[in-house]
Amino acid sequence: MNTYVDLVTRYPIYSAMVQFAILGTLGDIISKWMQQGKIFLPYKWNIILLKMIEWAIIALTIKYAFVGFKAFVSGLENHHLIPQLGKFGRAFAVSASMNLQYGLFLVIFHRFLDNLIACQNTWKNINKSMFSLVWFWIPAHTVTFMLPRPYQIGLAAVWSVVLGIILGFYNKSKN
Repeated sequence: MNTYVDLVTRYPIYSAMVQFAILGTLGDIISKWMQQGKIFLPYKWNIILLKMIEWAIIALTIKYAFVGFKAFVSGLENHHLIPQLGKFGRAFAVSASMNLQYGLFLVIFHRFLDNLIACQNTWKNINKSMFSLVWFWIPAHTVTFMLPRPYQIGLAAVWSVVLGIILGFYNKSKN
């Protein structure tokens, strides 16, 4: 664990990119496996590489959002615009403000990149993706922001696998 903490502390951007490139892509693959009901390589290798690049780019925005929205909530507390919050309250406030503001951008940006990789232009079910900000991401990131800082991006990347499993389960093909 010390090696992990040292690595993410020394290289916060690169480590975020690597964690999301691996785990976000894994979440996409697992979701596709579950949707189709069989295990095989659901994407060609060039698509997997593009998805890894996509998730690395997304990780950049997530890392900056994590830092920025923590400062946002602290600023609101410092200016007495919200009450002083405890650990859970602060974690919830950061999660809610981040997901209800930046999260909307991320859902659209993520779909745009998915469409670019797939050479298509589909926005089907984007409303379901946005709704996941409320039922999944706000609770998940509340837990995330209660952890020590070095573990937060790693857990956020793990959550992308969890969401991939959930979405794969609910979007199974009816064969």
